[in-house]
Amino acid sequence: MKNSRSYVILVVLIATAFGFSKYQDLQYPDYFPVPEYNFDNNRLSDEGIELGRNLFYDPILSRDNSVSCASCHSPYNAFAHTDHDLSHGIDDQIGTRNAPALFNLAWQKSFMWDGAINHLDMQALAPISHSGEMDESIQNVVLKLQQKERYLHLFKEAFGDTPISGAHVLKALSQFQLTLISANSKYDKVKHGSDLFNEQENKGYALFKANCNSCHTEPLFSNYSFANNGLIVDTTLNDFGKYAITKQSKDSLLFKVPSLRNLKFSSPYMHDGRFRRLNEVLNHYTSEIINTETLDPQFEQSIALSSNDKADLMAFLQTLNDTDFVFDPKHQFPLNKSKNPKE
Repeated sequence: MKNSRSYVILVVLIATAFGFSKYQDLQYPDYFPVPEYNFDNNRLSDEGIELGRNLFYDPILSRDNSVSCASCHSPYNAFAHTDHDLSHGIDDQIGTRNAPALFNLAWQKSFMWDGAINHLDMQALAPISHSGEMDESIQNVVLKLQQKERYLHLFKEAFGDTPISGAHVLKALSQFQLTLISANSKYDKVKHGSDLFNEQENKGYALFKANCNSCHTEPLFSNYSFANNGLIVDTTLNDFGKYAITKQSKDSLLFKVPSLRNLKFSSPYMHDGRFRRLNEVLNHYTSEIINTETLDPQFEQSIALSSNDKADLMAFLQTLNDTDFVFDPKHQFPLNKSKNPKE
């Protein structure tokens, strides 16, 4: 297999002006930490990435061939699901959580709002097998793919002359998702010296570092931990977060800390999509926190922000929007993908 030529060419062009680091096959800014993902068992290649891209946009992964990964993770919304509070599945079923944005996945140790999955290569199994999402088995996905001439070719190109397997389906999906790196916002340009914050953004940055950085740690803008941030429990969804996985009382109401990158594109916010606007999120942290037994200690006192402070903080958060990432054509629906269901 060849290394990802198009990806490397793009990175080389950018790296002539800005500092980049490389870990195994992944290129990223030199101020990013070392990725958590182990590439030794899944080396990136042009062919593997392209296969994963085709699979990501193909509803063949669902039982009735109606729902793809992109159905809930649109590239134009930073791979989130902006038009619905909760995810949607086959047969018009409604899920129980908001579909999170997908980017910078190589730096994450666990996945899902409750951390139920501990490896990116396994993550796709959750929505594929979930009865309210894709309601399919990986074994049947493989059988369907084996009947498509186009996929026989794509898998051979990516993984050699071996049978299509569930493991290769999952690894290809990972390869594509690992290339979803958001690192070219105004914040990033300031980090590598090609831009400057204005006065209001600088004030907001100072407020961010004083009040938000402990959980939404830069430069990824999340520490990817789990926390109870004082939300009122939705009595309809009755969702207690990580507790559903561990059954330990200390994990009640703990949800994964999301990244603050690309908030312009990825509303609604929180695990259940309850907030549609950023000012609602700020209002929560300043005046609406509910004190429960597992509340993160840093929220025991509400954050004190004036209306001017909120405006300054919002201005800084806007610098985290990465338009180049959101509208990058190499992340979008593959133009070479046939619309003939028989192929």
